[in-house]
Amino acid sequence: MQIEPYIFHLLLHSAALVEERLRLRLADLDIPPRQARILDALGRMQKASQAELAREFDLTPASMSTMTGRLLQAGYILRTPHPDEARSNVLQLSDKGRGLLAEVHRAWSEIDRMIVDTMGQEHAAHLAGLTLELRDTLGGRGPGRARTPDPAGDQQPQR
Repeated sequence: MQIEPYIFHLLLHSAALVEERLRLRLADLDIPPRQARILDALGRMQKASQAELAREFDLTPASMSTMTGRLLQAGYILRTPHPDEARSNVLQLSDKGRGLLAEVHRAWSEIDRMIVDTMGQEHAAHLAGLTLELRDTLGGRGPGRARTPDPAGDQQPQR
């Protein structure tokens, strides 16, 4: 008797396989996928405190501090005093970080091409639409992307 797999298991397994390919590609740039996502969010947000970034990624401030500490140490982000809050700092991309972010975006495009080459353009576009719908329906959004009001009065994430 064949047992049908759980839907989420297939999704998790596929995501793990794609993330591993991404991890290997980003290893050439010496940056893990999650730190690359922080650079991307800072690229969109321009400036953010560690607390804001932690909220955007649904992480503890301590976890975000560890990740941003590595990016600071590598010179990819800068920390400056918050203009309105004396006890707070803001983070932003350095020139070196903007250069790395451009390389990260190229790597992400390569992963997208791998998905298209594997599945075909139509299936890849359908998969992207379905995963976006799932993420949004579950209340997620891309870090650094604002929410916009919808006609029902709920906040909808921007793409």
